[in-house]
Amino acid sequence: MPEVPRPAPPAGGRSGPPAGSGRLQRVDETSAGGLVVDRSGPVARAALIARHDRRGRLVWSLPKGHIEPGETPEDAAVREVEEETGIRGRVLAPLGVIDFWFVADQRRVHKTVHHFLLEACGGELSDEDVEVVEVAWVPLGEVTGVLAYADERRLIAQVDGLLAAHDGDAGPGPTGTAG
Repeated sequence: MPEVPRPAPPAGGRSGPPAGSGRLQRVDETSAGGLVVDRSGPVARAALIARHDRRGRLVWSLPKGHIEPGETPEDAAVREVEEETGIRGRVLAPLGVIDFWFVADQRRVHKTVHHFLLEACGGELSDEDVEVVEVAWVPLGEVTGVLAYADERRLIAQVDGLLAAHDGDAGPGPTGTAG
């Protein structure tokens, strides 16, 4: 059977099937966030947030949120980390990009999240953000055991090397282990 060409998507930026077709509309979302690290004490630590997932479970993750119009991913990461943790940070390096799909509000959402490594440079840990249930400092060496999502754990695996490269030091990492 010959392949039938598919019509081009309509102009105007809307993606997905027409309303009322019985199929979910596809929506693309882009967010940014990251791991903010405080190395001022004897043990490096990172600020993590806890939220309830779609099933109501409390899950620990990296702070992140939508990129506002005119914002760069780096600017959004700094803003979101501060909004969700109370900690001001400055970007040291990109950690990577995670993209995934989920369904919400009768929409099929393709989400892309840009993650960065940030160094804490002020603020106080707080959970003022209504979306955040809890916020905590976690020793950097324990972060992968606390994070709920495997994709975020994979990003964190490179943090010691990025911090050492940023410091120009290939010696012991911030968790106290050889880098």
